[in-house]
Amino acid sequence: MSAVSAVAPGEPETCEQPGAVRARRSAGAAGSTAAEGAERAEGASGASGSSGSDIVGVLGGMGPAATADFFAKLVQETPAAKDQEHLRTLVWSDSTVPDRTAAILSDGPSPLPHLREGVRLLESAGATLIAMPCNTAHAFLPELRREAGVPVLSMIDATVRRLHRADPAVTSVGLLATTGTLVAGLYQEALREYGIAAVVPAPLLQQRCVMRAVRLVKAGRLEAAGESLEPAVRNVAEAGAQIIVAACTELPLVLGHRAGDLPVFDPTTALAQDVVALVRRRPQNDHTKEAL
Repeated sequence: MSAVSAVAPGEPETCEQPGAVRARRSAGAAGSTAAEGAERAEGASGASGSSGSDIVGVLGGMGPAATADFFAKLVQETPAAKDQEHLRTLVWSDSTVPDRTAAILSDGPSPLPHLREGVRLLESAGATLIAMPCNTAHAFLPELRREAGVPVLSMIDATVRRLHRADPAVTSVGLLATTGTLVAGLYQEALREYGIAAVVPAPLLQQRCVMRAVRLVKAGRLEAAGESLEPAVRNVAEAGAQIIVAACTELPLVLGHRAGDLPVFDPTTALAQDVVALVRRRPQNDHTKEAL
């Protein structure tokens, strides 16, 4: 099933003046055995907390508040009773990474050099697996995986797999994401494999409301960001979405667990859960790509 652009009857609601969008590229995130490892790890028994040898690398800064949110959720999702049972974690928060959406839609500078540098830095510091809490940056995940010496997890895979497992009856989701993520087709392709349709906001609302909300979160204006999202949420709900996927790591900071009458699924939490599950499953000294 293809993504459905939700167009409400009559004139669409607006939030700000639209910007020009020139779509010239579509890229998907590659599959990974990491997803299969996370599936198996969910049912595995064993001691709580860290394996003792793994070091989680966080390729962050896109944006800083979203990276902090991911780290907080990584702590929350770790079954630990004391400090020593938490995961050893390295956070690289590089806020100078060029805009991912601009790179996908137009002739903006590529974020790949910065992302590669971050991967190399985390690996050299001892990271044995890497999580990248930025949905749009997953358009560049295949390149990063080809060059990395350790596993780089997929936020997209974690989200779609866990969403389907949480509620197999869901057949239509409202996808709130950056325009770059939508154009790259990252979630649409992954959802299609599970028979789930992606409902995206009407183009005008995408630009005036969703992208505006992302910018407002980055500027620290959370209340205004939440208000900006409301027309887009109503739009996808009216088009038949059963659940909202907050597919930009800024959006869970303002959406919470519900948006209007719809529940919200949080990819940031899904990625944190995959990290915890995989670290708990891995043998203590197995740091190869194939370990996941």
